[in-house]
Amino acid sequence: MTDPLVPPEETPPAEGSIAEAHEERADGGPWEHPGIWVWLIVAGAVVIALFFIFRLISL
Repeated sequence: MTDPLVPPEETPPAEGSIAEAHEERADGGPWEHPGIWVWLIVAGAVVIALFFIFRLISL
C-alpha cells in the first residue's frame, strides 16, 4: 500500500521522527533589506558633502 499524499506545508511522516513542520517566517519588509537603507544614507551624505563643496567653491 502507498503512503497518502501530504500537503506541501506539512512534514511527511517518517519513522522515528518527532519533529513537526515549522512555519516559514513572514517577510520582515524593509528591515530585511538593509542595502536600501545604506544607499539612502550614503546618498544623503553625498548631497550634504556636495552642498559644502559648492559653498566653498562659491566663496
